Amino acid sequence: MKPIVSIIMGSTSDLPVMEKAFKYLDEMQIPFEVNALSAHRTPDAVEQFAKGAKERGIKVIIAGAGMAAALPGVIAASTTLPVIGVPVKGMLNGLDAMLSIIQMPPGIPVATVGVNGAMNAAILAVEMIALADEQVAKRLDDYKAGLGKKIEKANKDLAEIKYKFKTN
Repeated sequence: MKPIVSIIMGSTSDLPVMEKAFKYLDEMQIPFEVNALSAHRTPDAVEQFAKGAKERGIKVIIAGAGMAAALPGVIAASTTLPVIGVPVKGMLNGLDAMLSIIQMPPGIPVATVGVNGAMNAAILAVEMIALADEQVAKRLDDYKAGLGKKIEKANKDLAEIKYKFKTN
């Protein structure tokens, strides 16, 4: 099995946030790989990874980083693959990381999800892959349908909660 999504994090301290992406990709049966690379501490390795990812069969890269959050942009500068940045909460509640990721120069786009939004990054990656894979598209449709069912169930459960002045 060869990975088609690569998840990169600036350090293993990002693991608790990024694990949500692992779980979703696993549930959706999408082969993925996970590595720690640092834009500042291992810049040559980041560039080598990014330049070789497409050749290795990677279709989408998810890059999580906090604070200066240069990793997604550095990766995007060395590949034509879509890169999804996950700002990881650290200093300034993650605002610093989010601003670092979304403020890319023209020609070097990085899709950006919310702070600690690794699961949304994985969902976006699956949506991209589903464009060319009908089986993945079906699993994605089923997942999205399940989201609505969870809300319907939540409303039924809420209807069972009784209070003297609750009207529904």
